[in-house]
This record gives sequence, C-alpha cells and structure tokens, in this order.
Amino acid sequence: MRILFIGDVMGRSGREALAKHMPELKAKLRPDAVIVNGENAAHGIGITSEICKEFYALGTDVITTGNHVWDQREIIPYIDRDPKLLRPINFPKGTPGKGYHIHATPMGQKILVINAMARLFMDPMEDPFAAVNDLLGAYPLGGMVNAIFLDFHGEATSEKMAMAHYVDGRVSAVVGTHTHMPTADVQIFSGGTAYQTDAGMTGDYDSVIGVKKEIPIQRFTRKMPTDRLSPAEGEGTVCGLFVETDQRTGLAVNAGAVRIGPRLKPEMPDF
Repeated sequence: MRILFIGDVMGRSGREALAKHMPELKAKLRPDAVIVNGENAAHGIGITSEICKEFYALGTDVITTGNHVWDQREIIPYIDRDPKLLRPINFPKGTPGKGYHIHATPMGQKILVINAMARLFMDPMEDPFAAVNDLLGAYPLGGMVNAIFLDFHGEATSEKMAMAHYVDGRVSAVVGTHTHMPTADVQIFSGGTAYQTDAGMTGDYDSVIGVKKEIPIQRFTRKMPTDRLSPAEGEGTVCGLFVETDQRTGLAVNAGAVRIGPRLKPEMPDF
C-alpha cells in the first residue's frame, strides 16, 4: 500500500498550498490512502466542518488533529458525525469523536489510522502508549487491516521516538506532528516500521512555526502583552511523509520525506 501523509496544515496559506500541490502529489506518488493533519487549518487554530469538506474534495481520506482540535467550537458537535475526522485516542473517556478509523481503499485494502497525543510538555492526557497498545491488540497488522499508520502529536522528540520503537514491527509507520519543523530522520526501524520525528507543517515557512514573525519576536524580546498570534500569509510549502508497505506483511519497504513549495529544499520520493 502507498500512503501519503501531509503535516499540520497551517491557516489559509497551508490550505492553499495543499490545494495547489495535491494534484501533482497524487499524480507522481499514486497513493492508495491520503492522511492530512488539519488541527491548525482554521486560521491557525482548530478546524471547521467546511475545511474538512475542502480536504475531502482534494482527495483526503482521513484527517488527524492534536491539542488544538477543539479550538473551533463548531467542531465539537460535528466530530461524532464524521468518522474520518479524528482526535487523539488518549483523550479522557466520554470525549466526543474517535481516535482511530479504518479506511477501505477502492482496491479493498484496509488501513487503520491512529491519532495519539504525547504528554511531555503537553496537556495532561491518558497514557498514549497504553491506548495505542490496546488498539493494536484488537486490530493486529496483517489481520483485519493491511496497514497501520500512527500520527503521534507531541513536543518531545524522545517521546515520539520511544513510541515508534514501542510499536516497531506492529505498525506500518509512525510520524510525529506538532512542532511544525520537518526533521531529517526518515528511516525504517529494524522491525519494519517507517518513522519520522516530525513531518513539518504545510504553510508559510517565512514565519515563526507558521505565525507572523513580528508578534513572537516581541513576546520573546519584550515580555509584554502583544496582539494575538496570527498565521503567516505568504506562499506555503507542503511537507509530509510517503510510505510504501509490503502487501503481505503490512510493514514498510520504502519511506521518504515530501516537500514541495518555496523556501525549503524540495524532496520527492522516487519509488
């Protein structure tokens, strides 16, 4: 199976970059499944039902989120009606929505997409390791599903890497999100799980992690109240991860970073 993951879409710049480059990405990479992290898509904070529809119209199959999932309050009643829009699986019991979804491709393959959130330097949450482990017990790779993809949303690189090693050989790929900076460590672990510490954001990189530069600089240098943070509005770059899995085992056989747009050095997998 060929799986395309797109990192955190940041505001209008990110949405426009995704709309601009998705046709080319689909033509070149021929993905069987497309997963997009959309937690910052609505002016940098949260996501709306209309943006979900935009992403689906572009060919997105599953949308993941993170700690900003509830920032647009309209999404709270909507998320239970849209099984393809995920929130982290380790939110407290009774939270609206679900943390996983099984997507069936047109060819009949099934991919389990999991969304989990780390805890170091993040909001207090239930144990993500236990939550993911329990789900993998119910849906083992190669059993009911042909591939398993985990978006692990978190700050600490150590926690993301620990999660990937914890599930190595049991999932097809683990990709980190949240920091908005693409890391240079795309690899396949010894057990066959593809990994990248952070896919990076889809948005304007002439910024401070997607935010207009002036306000963060003021906050760091003056320690005074400032205007609210707002997304940068220049041309965006699409960042993500592309993974190819073995049809028999569901484990990764190829993995490569995806970067297309201005400022960052382009990357396009050739498998």
